[in-house]
Amino acid sequence: MRPEVRIVNVVATGKIGEDIDLGKIAREVENTRYNPRVFPGLALSVDDPQAVILIFRSGKFVCTGTKCVEDAELAVKHAVDAIRKIGIDVKLDSIKVQNMVAYADLGSELNLNAMAIAFLENTEYEPEQFPGVFYRLEDPKAVILAFSSGRIVIAGCKTRGDAERAAEKFCDELSAFGFL
Repeated sequence: MRPEVRIVNVVATGKIGEDIDLGKIAREVENTRYNPRVFPGLALSVDDPQAVILIFRSGKFVCTGTKCVEDAELAVKHAVDAIRKIGIDVKLDSIKVQNMVAYADLGSELNLNAMAIAFLENTEYEPEQFPGVFYRLEDPKAVILAFSSGRIVIAGCKTRGDAERAAEKFCDELSAFGFL
C-alpha cells in the first residue's frame, strides 16, 4: 500500500551573518517579535510563502512553517531582503533541512493495543498520556505517530522521498501483521 503523503511543515536552519542587531530589526522591519528577556531570538513572520524565521544574534536562523524546501528557501530570502533594506549587511550562506513533518491517512482504523504488542521493540504506547503509538523506523530514520483513526504523522525525515518511504514501509509492516 502506498498512502498519499502530504508535507505539512519543513524546518530548515542556516546562517545569514554574524553579530546581528536584532533590536534594529525589531524596530524597523514589520512582522517581527523580539523580547530578549523571554527568548534570545527574533521572530520574523513572512506572509508569502507563510513562514516564521527565528533569527539569533549569532546570525543563525531557524525557518519553520513552510510545506516544501523551495518555500523555506524563498521565505528566508524574503527575510534577508527585508533586513538588507534597513542597512544590515546579511547574506544567506546556506540552508539545510533539519526535519520534515508529513501526514497521511491509511484509510482504515488501527487497533493500537494490538499494534503496540506486535511491534513491541519499536513502539511506545501510553494511552493514558497520549492517544497514539510512537513507532520508530531506522531506515529511513523517522518517527511515525499512528492514531486509531488510521491517520499517521511522520517526523524526522529530511526529504519528501524519505517521508514517502517511511509511510510505505510502515504500511508494509502493518500489512504483514494483518493490521491493514
